[in-house]
Amino acid sequence: MLRLSRLTRVALGGVVLFILFFMYTPLMVLILNSFNESQISGWPIESFSTKWWEFARSYQPIRDALLNSVLVATGAMVIASILGTLVAFAMKGFSFFGKGTVNILVVLPIALPGVVTGVAFSNTYSNFLMPIGFNIGYFGMIVAHSTFCIVMVFNNVFARLRRMNPNLQEASADLGAGLWQTFRLVTFPQFRTSFAAGALLAFALSFDEVVVTIFTAPPGVDTLPLWILKEVGRPNQASVVNVVATVVILLSLIPVYISQRLARAQEEER
Repeated sequence: MLRLSRLTRVALGGVVLFILFFMYTPLMVLILNSFNESQISGWPIESFSTKWWEFARSYQPIRDALLNSVLVATGAMVIASILGTLVAFAMKGFSFFGKGTVNILVVLPIALPGVVTGVAFSNTYSNFLMPIGFNIGYFGMIVAHSTFCIVMVFNNVFARLRRMNPNLQEASADLGAGLWQTFRLVTFPQFRTSFAAGALLAFALSFDEVVVTIFTAPPGVDTLPLWILKEVGRPNQASVVNVVATVVILLSLIPVYISQRLARAQEEER
């Protein structure tokens, strides 16, 4: 076991604190400004108030945007969970020509710039599907989000499947269990924490996405990040934008925290 001197530990601790301060100070300033009584954000804050939180709670465009964000993220999570798990099983259970290429193609959407994905889907919807009579609309936004969310589920499930003991499935089959019964009672319990963690990360990724949403959202439909982007240029809306941004931060923390807890529980099980 590597032993570090006291001076080294103090130096490393200082570096960690500096990095955390560098990363989270802007977020703390934003959160504090959401309680700024003034209509314009500023520092230092002269007086605190919750009036902008009360206004945001009853402001219908924000409530509609929140509902859209939840619906789109949930839809993308469901699609990504199903497809990501199926691809993970195919990559783990079969050997075929081009397997490495398929692996790269599955991971590629998360590496592509969001503007590229958004333009690609926008062109597909407007220049290919709509001329032949398919107005995909709201569902098209969910499909676009799910493409880059698949990799979150795929990576988690595939990593877990590679560590699973295949003898357990074989033993289940030898004892007379069918394919579905083996999956339900033997296979799924072994990777369900990885599946849930990947699904929650997919939800968080879709919930925060703005660039792809710009190109694929139907007219008049806003998600929370898209609403923030549209309103951030209006100085008189700065305090309300701070409130909505704080809500996005808090809602994004929930799935990330749960996924980390699930990953830790999985490591403890191992």
